[in-house]
Amino acid sequence: MMDTDLPEPDRVEGAPHPRETPRLIGQEAAEAAFLDAFTGGRMHHGWLLTGPRGVGKATLAWEIARFLLSRPAAPEVTELLRDIPPPLDRLDIAPEHPVARRLAALSDPGLFLLRRAWDDEKKRLKTVITVDEVRKLHVFFNLSAIEGGRRVVIVDAVDEMNPNAANALLKLLEEPPARATLLLISHQPARLLPTIRSRCRELRLGALAPRAMAQALEQAGHAPGAGAAALTELSGGSVGEAVRLIQLDGLALYSELVGLMAGLPRMDRPRVIALAQSVTGKGGAGKGGGEARLDLALRLIELLLARLARTGATGQPPTEAAEGEAAMLSRLSPGPHAALGWAQAAQELTARARQGKAVNLDPASLILDTVLRIDEIAGRLAA
Repeated sequence: MMDTDLPEPDRVEGAPHPRETPRLIGQEAAEAAFLDAFTGGRMHHGWLLTGPRGVGKATLAWEIARFLLSRPAAPEVTELLRDIPPPLDRLDIAPEHPVARRLAALSDPGLFLLRRAWDDEKKRLKTVITVDEVRKLHVFFNLSAIEGGRRVVIVDAVDEMNPNAANALLKLLEEPPARATLLLISHQPARLLPTIRSRCRELRLGALAPRAMAQALEQAGHAPGAGAAALTELSGGSVGEAVRLIQLDGLALYSELVGLMAGLPRMDRPRVIALAQSVTGKGGAGKGGGEARLDLALRLIELLLARLARTGATGQPPTEAAEGEAAMLSRLSPGPHAALGWAQAAQELTARARQGKAVNLDPASLILDTVLRIDEIAGRLAA
């Protein structure tokens, strides 16, 4: 059961939890691959759901859980169902279905949600999934075996397991309980134990296109309007990241960065100071000030530098995420030499920003240092 007073580590602020999301958008290939395995009798006990953060992996896991727990578990019944495709060839079940309601309340006896736990001593979420949390699976499987139905485990995210927890989960994957399906969500599958990856079938989810992004954001309660394409570019096709951009006014912040860069190699210093104050909340013009907005500003600067490098390397600017960006990118990065310079700048400035945060450098000073360093690099590349 869920303690509603505690924060959930798998919830994106400003968006519905994946178990509350009505429909998965833009990942039809992954849905079709799972349905094909189910209806064709090729169900695997372990599924690794991979792809960038925020593209719908957890939403797909909850869709699969609802789908499986609403189907009979008896082998002879499953055999009969193989020739009967699910309605509309999708994983959806009616929101009024008893399984859907129980999963929404985290009260279905056939589901176990494995995620970072609350630390009562430190009064915060733990930074990793510990082996103690994985050991609770043995109790779950022992108790649920009495019911005789399907059992589904969602691990969100398997990347967050410490080594002992990962090894404990591996043992379950090597000797899975009967009628059990484990859904492992991974943002960085290359960092997992090779033995875990080898014992799972992978479902790869890709970045969302602008149209799917607009639909997903509307479903999450955000109307992107004409900004869907820009949000898709800056978020890398991640709905979760796009929600963060909306909440922290990221499009306006990126537009201001592009405006500053357009003046290189002669930076408008009063404008830089105003930007630093707006990011850190000192000038009153910032929206969503504080550490979250500082982190976003640093990430957008890093992204802008990467787009400069990409423009010079390919000879073609990416889709504009702000007015005038394409012209600015082409002017500052006209060829491979500039591309190399901007790529090196991205590495250098990212390391400087990380070090500045580590030593608690004043946020406004950190932004000023980063942007003025870009001005110096632009002057050197122009020369």
